[in-house]
Amino acid sequence: MQQPSSSAPPRFRVADVVRLHGDDFNRSAVEQYRLFRWLAGRQPSEFVARDNVVITPIQRRTLDAIVRCRTAAMGAHAAVYSCGHEVIAYNSCRHRGCTRCGRHVAAQWVEAREQELLPVPYFHIVFTLPPALRDVPMVARWQVYEALFQASSSTLARFARERLHGEPGVISVLHTWGQTLTHHPHVHCVVAGGAWDANRAAFIRPRHTRFLFPVRALSKVFRGKMIDELRRRGLPGVSSDELEAIIAKAYSSPWVVYAKPPFGGPLQVLRYLARYIHRVAIGDSRLVNVDDDGVTFTYKDYKDSGREKRMTLSGHEWLRRFVQHLPPRRFVRIRSTGFLANTTKQAKLTAIREAIGATAPKPSSTTPKPMVCPHCGAARVSLIELLPRQPSCTAIRRLDSS
Repeated sequence: MQQPSSSAPPRFRVADVVRLHGDDFNRSAVEQYRLFRWLAGRQPSEFVARDNVVITPIQRRTLDAIVRCRTAAMGAHAAVYSCGHEVIAYNSCRHRGCTRCGRHVAAQWVEAREQELLPVPYFHIVFTLPPALRDVPMVARWQVYEALFQASSSTLARFARERLHGEPGVISVLHTWGQTLTHHPHVHCVVAGGAWDANRAAFIRPRHTRFLFPVRALSKVFRGKMIDELRRRGLPGVSSDELEAIIAKAYSSPWVVYAKPPFGGPLQVLRYLARYIHRVAIGDSRLVNVDDDGVTFTYKDYKDSGREKRMTLSGHEWLRRFVQHLPPRRFVRIRSTGFLANTTKQAKLTAIREAIGATAPKPSSTTPKPMVCPHCGAARVSLIELLPRQPSCTAIRRLDSS
């Protein structure tokens, strides 16, 4: 008999913060939103665009989903275990910005990527931006992220072309947060240990086994490509003179490209990817206390050997930091380039396996983990009835755009 899970649920959740402090935060957001609309017809566009709106309609809908997730507002289903114990399970919101949803999507994504692994070492490279590019207006941040994706992928493509004479295989994941929920955009890149030369039908491996490319050279090339991308794209709400001032300040700052040692094997790659995809800025397990005075959460201080510490912020400040990391609609945070690009991935992976004499991994036959009774561990469960959604007011109200 399978034993019931001994892991206790988190004492506090992000939804508790929204319920307790969401009204005050939303009230302040509505005031700034009305001011933004009023200024739109009376001030230059540069001034209006630089006004930092606390919450957008998309962010508001995300907070709505977090509050309603796994409550009566989403509906439920009643079930009974083989031992006779009855339970009511509330439905999840399945919003990509929710802190409680997305685990099954991440598991499915990892299972799909398992079929694309090669029997070669994999490397982890992180591209970060200097402070001058982190402090751009809110309206311009998503253009910075697009430039970051393009600059990092083209940097790796150039090094693979010049040093390995082939095309790299890269999976990039964007993170915009630090441990304390501050704005810290960076891209995690998982790079296959080699490059594909289609002309010679050969997979070229690097000479060094401990690193793929030198990080100092990567930093210089990444800096040049990022600056070129910013000048080509421009930034909304930022004039050309302001952009040049930002670039000049960023150019004189350190550009950090961090490279970790290679992974031990493909299995470690999947375990690593499972931690970094479909994540929000903070999980419920890091919340220590939520009350009227503020929110206390844990974080790792990497300047102090990664020791775990605690920080307390007001509810308004915590929500302000949290919502700035919610992605806009249709923004893709996980991208594949090189011979892992979606359009030609299957054909190139087949050719690479033929060149190195490898076979495709067998499809995983994983079955969903059965639901077990929290009291006796019985695994059999039967559905009794579906319960409809119950209308309820939420802590975050619609922004008044009138």
